[in-house]
Amino acid sequence: MENGYAYVSNGFPDEESGTAPLLRLRRSASNTTSQIAIIGSNPCPIESLDYEIIENDVFKQDWRSRSKFQIFQFLCSKWILCFVIGIVVSLIGFFINLAIENIAGEKFVITSNMMLANRYLAAFLIFAAANLGLTLFSCLITTLIAPEAAGSGIPEVKAYLNGVDAPAIFSFRTLLVKIVGSIAAVSSSLNVGKAGPMVHTGACIAALTCQGGSKKYGLTWRWLRFFNNDRERRDLVTCGSAAGIAAAFRAPVGGVLFAFEEMASWWRSALLWRAFFSTATVAILLRGLTDTCLSGKCGLFGTGGLIMFDVSSVDITYHLEDVPPVLLLGVIGGIAGSLYNFLLGKVLRFYNLFNEKGTAYKILLAFTVSVLTSCLLFGLPWFASCRPCPADTSEPCPTIGRSGNYKKFQCQPGHYNDLASLFFNTNDDAIKNLFSKDTDTEFDRTSVLIFFITCFFLSIVSYGIVAPVGLFIPVIVTGASYGRLVGLLIGSTSNLNHGLFAVLGAASLLGASMRMTVSLCVILLELTNNLLLLPLVMLVLLVSKTVADAFNHNIYDLIMTLKGLPYLETHAEPYMRQLTVSDAVSGPLHVFNGIELVGNIVHALRKTGHNGFPVIDEPPILYGLILRSHLISLLKKKAFHRTPTLTDVNVIKQFSSSDFAKQGFGNAEKIEDIGLTEEEMEMYVDLHPFTNASPYTVVETMSLAKALTLFRGIGLRHLLVVPKTSGRLPVVGILTRHDFMPEHILGLHPMLAGSKWKRLRFRFSLWDRFFS
Repeated sequence: MENGYAYVSNGFPDEESGTAPLLRLRRSASNTTSQIAIIGSNPCPIESLDYEIIENDVFKQDWRSRSKFQIFQFLCSKWILCFVIGIVVSLIGFFINLAIENIAGEKFVITSNMMLANRYLAAFLIFAAANLGLTLFSCLITTLIAPEAAGSGIPEVKAYLNGVDAPAIFSFRTLLVKIVGSIAAVSSSLNVGKAGPMVHTGACIAALTCQGGSKKYGLTWRWLRFFNNDRERRDLVTCGSAAGIAAAFRAPVGGVLFAFEEMASWWRSALLWRAFFSTATVAILLRGLTDTCLSGKCGLFGTGGLIMFDVSSVDITYHLEDVPPVLLLGVIGGIAGSLYNFLLGKVLRFYNLFNEKGTAYKILLAFTVSVLTSCLLFGLPWFASCRPCPADTSEPCPTIGRSGNYKKFQCQPGHYNDLASLFFNTNDDAIKNLFSKDTDTEFDRTSVLIFFITCFFLSIVSYGIVAPVGLFIPVIVTGASYGRLVGLLIGSTSNLNHGLFAVLGAASLLGASMRMTVSLCVILLELTNNLLLLPLVMLVLLVSKTVADAFNHNIYDLIMTLKGLPYLETHAEPYMRQLTVSDAVSGPLHVFNGIELVGNIVHALRKTGHNGFPVIDEPPILYGLILRSHLISLLKKKAFHRTPTLTDVNVIKQFSSSDFAKQGFGNAEKIEDIGLTEEEMEMYVDLHPFTNASPYTVVETMSLAKALTLFRGIGLRHLLVVPKTSGRLPVVGILTRHDFMPEHILGLHPMLAGSKWKRLRFRFSLWDRFFS
């Protein structure tokens, strides 16, 4: 809980009243929502972030004392950091793609050579052993070194930008495991992606960049002290997440729009420019790096991993009769995407219960998924018939080596296995094959159907293992196979070629699963390098998202709910209009006096974990709000008085904003670390200079929905509730993030659970019956 209580008496209560302070309000039952969430694969305590500017005397003094040069340095530092983020993210993104293409490529080359020599069993054993080794390596380093790196990381970064903090989410250890683990996991032929981990990687780089070095190793930069607060760090993490998507798909505009539409809860034009600067830096540097690989200097990398070329011919033509199939594609894709989210949620619930049993169970789960994947990828192509190579193909047929549209597999010379061309490739190459133009007769309907069902199934069962894995690429490849299948079923009755149907299928499943429109549209256009697709992609995204919204939330919101992250939605639930803030505020509430006894402060901090305390003066008026971290800093500085007197102005000048700056990740000081004598405990401390004298307040009769809009829009941690009438105590309570959570509100008012004031959605009642 974030709202605080303390003591206003000038001495300690007796033992029996240790939990019953003198000034006490009880408006409702205490908030019992969980303060623990699953970060990666590890249950961790969570806190809210302080996005509000703490306007106390120390802050005002610090701003008044800044010179023009320091202000100019601060403004330039913002752009320099964005440039550094873009450079580092692009280099890491290129390294990840280079490593994946070479590791996976070498594995496929060795396996293909074995099959050319008719040593099929040895080929399978080498293929399965390589996949298993890579999977277990990724799982082990994630489990033992940085459990926070498990999963895509997008839900955690999205929650952070919404105001939820957790230890080690952006640590250097998490960054290293995210990079190495995602390389191993994607190279192991699991149906997982690298785009989500790249978003988390970009966010880690941004957060570490603005941290200002390491005090532990004596590496600090004073010019970065201006960024030691949650507001500036939030902006840079937003730029880092945009750069991550730009590095994953070489889509700079799509990266900015992705951060704006999906990630950020708070946005402004200045942040848009800086995010675009970061993604532009990524795009330019990646272009130069990939150009150096075209001459064969990067091993098996070639042109793979960063962009899918030649999706369709440049002279795309479509007519009015082509719109109904596209609409049907969007409707079916919307239903399939919502079903995908539903099933993935059920599987993740089971995996969480399984993973809680210990490290051995996590390894067993990864082992099972890897072996199952290897068996399906190697075994299913044997059921596909060999097809003769087309005479007018622009590339060798059959393909000998890592990538290509025509895999020989077990076929005789001059023939290829169309299902192996999809399975026996990296996901990037499989997407290229499905998106490719002039290949309407390359794949058989049965092969594409088998590939679609297998990808749909494997992407669901693979995501929950304890490894840095993403969902973006698996959804694209599954949607592309679905679109190809629709194109094959429609046949020549449509003017659209099958590669275009694959693009539209990927768009429909992406829109239905992730519920984004503008950013996905631009990302797909930047991937395919073809602007003529714009109208059809827009149409299918709008239809699929609208259909899927009738059933459930987007996949990242569902994962955040499963992890227990208290994410505040943009729009309030309808029943919140029927409640006032006084109906939800938690109690009991206790406050500090403006000049308070040190012993009272220490006792309150030791007995509670709250982070905000109201400060009142006599006659009873609300002076402001003081944070727990600031109180601990005051106690550490020991700015005490023997008598209850106001602090002199000269004493305030001994403090600076850096004394109250946020510490590094997971390094917040604790009250237990501060040693105080009995004499010091009987002294007084003046809280006025260190109290935020202008906190945000709402009257107790304001609707809960309106208060939520204010709370989320400004990015608050505490919202004080004041009485409507005079003659009462100056503060009724404090609203925090957890007070707006539906489970807390419905716990206080259970009759609202069955009321008509709820968001309407269809339910998979049949699926719920079997899987709940």
